[in-house]
Amino acid sequence: QVQLVESGGDLVQAGGSLRLSCAASGIDFSAFGFAWYRHASVKRTFVAEIDRVGRPLYARNVEGRFTLSRDDAKETVYLQINNLKSEDTGVYICHVMAAGYWGRGTQVTVFA
Repeated sequence: QVQLVESGGDLVQAGGSLRLSCAASGIDFSAFGFAWYRHASVKRTFVAEIDRVGRPLYARNVEGRFTLSRDDAKETVYLQINNLKSEDTGVYICHVMAAGYWGRGTQVTVFA
């Protein structure tokens, strides 16, 4: 059974930082790319993705502030978020690319 467990979300003041984690189990971790999406106001928006060999791709509005990485030994994907802005608020959800699995998400709330 595939499981994706996100963690690291918090209530943070604008300008602060967070590191989100997505721990995967039940899949051949190294064989897949992973993506993060943000769900806010009934809309799900692409944030970033990382392929099997660790090459990241970012949405334009997060480039330079977000860093996506993976640790295949720990079967975990990390999303470092710096200089948080109010528009970063939402539920961050982990996704296994090309396999269709989704986590339940972790809440990030940014206040001024």
